[in-house]
Amino acid sequence: MSGRTYLGGLELTVLLALLRLGEDSYGVPISREIERQTGRDVALGSVYAALERLQEKELVSSHLGEPTAARGGKAKRYFRVTRQGMRQARETRHALMNLWRGVRELQGEPT
Repeated sequence: MSGRTYLGGLELTVLLALLRLGEDSYGVPISREIERQTGRDVALGSVYAALERLQEKELVSSHLGEPTAARGGKAKRYFRVTRQGMRQARETRHALMNLWRGVRELQGEPT
């Protein structure tokens, strides 16, 4: 790669769901938000895999919460979008809008 960061479809979907939920969200609410907004059921493992890739790209950061008895003493990992992630989301939106603009088959009412 030439220093540019590229987002896959699921990565973009997870990033957008995280932005909708606000700071400090974790996999289950992110998965539910994707399903609520898109009607698409996404496996929790896929959400966490996408979050790991986003973290490797420095588009999200994470921290561990406090351990809870309800989770058998395990802590939740909370995620938030970084500045770089916000910039990437905007750039991706701009690029996709440029691609959609002018495609006659996608204009007007769906058939």
